[in-house]
Amino acid sequence: MRKFPSIKKGVDFQAVYRAGKSYANKELVMYVKRTEFPGQRIGISVSKKVGNSVVRHRVTRLIRECFRLNQEQLTTGLDIVVVARVAAATANYKNMERAYLHLCGLHNMNKESK
Repeated sequence: MRKFPSIKKGVDFQAVYRAGKSYANKELVMYVKRTEFPGQRIGISVSKKVGNSVVRHRVTRLIRECFRLNQEQLTTGLDIVVVARVAAATANYKNMERAYLHLCGLHNMNKESK
């Protein structure tokens, strides 16, 4: 099983927050920073305002699954940080994926179709 490409260090999160561009919708806030590394990395932040531990982990799993299933559609060389808002606690997978893809479109991260 391959290792999931994630951002784990606080320094990396801060670099994306400072140098990245952000867009938001009702459920999510997405920060994106271009890097020279191939592939994409994702960092997920869900605060205690969203809910208890079970709810926060569920939201994290939904966001990670959205990233995993749509990873081939995104351009390479990106560091992505997704911050969940309170409305994400009640969102199902379909709504979460719609919000995620909406933000990907705003950031122009989709590969051009040939």
